[in-house]
Amino acid sequence: MMTLKKLVMWLSGLMGKIEICYLAMAGRIIMAAIFWKSAMTKIAFNEAGLGEFSLAQIWNVVTLDWTVASGTYTLFEYEYDLPLLSPELAAHMALAAEILLPMALIFGLFTRYAALAMLAMTAVIQIFVYPNLWTVHGLWAIALLVIMAKGGGKLSLDRLICKKCL
Repeated sequence: MMTLKKLVMWLSGLMGKIEICYLAMAGRIIMAAIFWKSAMTKIAFNEAGLGEFSLAQIWNVVTLDWTVASGTYTLFEYEYDLPLLSPELAAHMALAAEILLPMALIFGLFTRYAALAMLAMTAVIQIFVYPNLWTVHGLWAIALLVIMAKGGGKLSLDRLICKKCL
């Protein structure tokens, strides 16, 4: 029979074997999904019935077979109301970032810089848009900081391009 001390030691040893590359990969996938889903709420597809995270949806985004949803501009004009940027420019900038940065994270390409850009967006969202959601944005920030600190890991294009970059 295993004593409590042995159980704690065994579990500690097991947890200590978790490699950071798997945590970074999980963070990359989660943060990519969050920002991608946000982008998908801001566009209108020319083809109806595309499933969430489906290959057809991704293909339509990549081939630019979509338009900015009319409600997106209203959202940026009345709800988000960012300083220094027109609602139209802010909508297009946010949409471009919410499409390109998740792709960079998924492929692990310029991973640290994509995470940095997402952290900056998270700060803008926290400060100017939804200041009461600091617990959610705090979790996003932690995931993004891990990615920034450790890079894309073993399972990234960054590693293929520049092993010293990791």
